Amino acid sequence: MHVGNVLVDIVLHVPRLPLLGGDVLATASQIRSGAAFNVLVAAARQGLNCAYGGAHGCGVFGDIVRADLRCAYIDVLLPVKPDIDTGFTIVMVDESGERTFATSVGAESQITNDELMALRVQSGDIVCLSGYGLLPAPRGQLVMAWLDGLPPDVRVVFDPQPVVAQIDQTLVDRILARCDWLSCNAAEAVALTGASESTIACERLLASVRGGVVVRIGAGGCLVAERKATIERIPAFNVEAVDTNGAGDTHLGVFLAGLCDGLDPRSAARRGNAAAALSIMRRGPATAPTREELDAFLAEHGL
Repeated sequence: MHVGNVLVDIVLHVPRLPLLGGDVLATASQIRSGAAFNVLVAAARQGLNCAYGGAHGCGVFGDIVRADLRCAYIDVLLPVKPDIDTGFTIVMVDESGERTFATSVGAESQITNDELMALRVQSGDIVCLSGYGLLPAPRGQLVMAWLDGLPPDVRVVFDPQPVVAQIDQTLVDRILARCDWLSCNAAEAVALTGASESTIACERLLASVRGGVVVRIGAGGCLVAERKATIERIPAFNVEAVDTNGAGDTHLGVFLAGLCDGLDPRSAARRGNAAAALSIMRRGPATAPTREELDAFLAEHGL
């Protein structure tokens, strides 16, 4: 279950970012669900049963979100919020595959205590959180109080996202202490710890969580470690990037599916690296491979 934000990505492929006050013509565009949707669809395409426990609104963007979740066979657990639409993100992807965002929040940012308490979480379930799902500040406190009431064997996964610096540090510390897996990129790891580089950041984060840490380091692959274990770098797969949007989400969803399949964290992270590689070779935010596509790609690489 993901209790973060599913909103709509309006993706524009541009030759370059416009100058201040300027304009640029997009070479292609897409409108589809993004953010937490990318994690959910990545896991669902690996055969994991997934559900969206976040808020969603009425209006055109809310309709897109619900339709996309339904098509991906992802359950929607909460009713529609009246009088407010789901939010959206403008995503500009340049020719290098790098992406730049601007977001307008909506219903997905307004989950209530009653809605959280209505979510049925069972022992052994996985609950995913994102940094966006902890903002604005009152929402983060509601989510933390809800987490405190979950059974101790519910696995909690946290992806802090680029907004981690905007989240109250006391709340971040409490989330980490309840966290079975932290998954973030190198910049977020450094922001969380103040470390000078990824390995040092990973070591510091490992001391803060109750489980393990995955730090994605782009073309370098990812760092993986569990408590009382050494940090190991899992190499990336060398591919030509077309669109990096959603690659980290794909990595996380496939990593979690691997753990649920009984893989050790390093093997699960290797599948995550392979899925992210396939993802960035395709245009769009939700480009995670199916299980069959991923298995074929790994077989081609002798894995």
